[in-house]
Amino acid sequence: MLATLTLLLGLPLALATESPSCAPLISVTFDNATVPGLLGQWIYIIGASRYPPHLEELKAVKHAVFSFSPGSHEDELNVTEIMRLNETCVVRNTSKIQVFRHNSTLAHVDDQVASTAELIQSDKDLLILKHLNTNFPSLSLSARTPNVSKEHLEEFKAHLRCLGFTEEEMFFTSEKDACPLPGEKTGEGDAEPQLG
Repeated sequence: MLATLTLLLGLPLALATESPSCAPLISVTFDNATVPGLLGQWIYIIGASRYPPHLEELKAVKHAVFSFSPGSHEDELNVTEIMRLNETCVVRNTSKIQVFRHNSTLAHVDDQVASTAELIQSDKDLLILKHLNTNFPSLSLSARTPNVSKEHLEEFKAHLRCLGFTEEEMFFTSEKDACPLPGEKTGEGDAEPQLG
């Protein structure tokens, strides 16, 4: 009896000294301001995935800038991507984002390949996407500028650790690998973006 009482009294102390539990990722419930808030340019910062096709792409992407513009109807966004895949700059402007307001998800359709994601609540200048692939956790962070605060970055990395990712499984992009924007003058050695 005394041992049980000691154990029960000591348990709250032991629990209090453990690291804080992982905060759940809370999806954005789409409203009339959600889609307009996504429009404009975003810079891809960091991502992690266990889904094999996404993992391969994360390893290849050295820098990416993408922008959303209104599509042909209110639940569609046009996407333009400028990215460095390994050593090659590529421009893609053929993909679309379908907005599903009823379940607050986004579907990216590119060359007949679709991937779905939930928009996670966060700062208005951050775009956190939880990619929905059965049994494969995937999370990415993009921002309006390449300079994400240390606090926001650490909070995002904490979410990744809660999903079981190690530092080695987190793939960062680098501003030094940015491709020139179309029409921008390039210095010697810069690769012109290729339309893809």
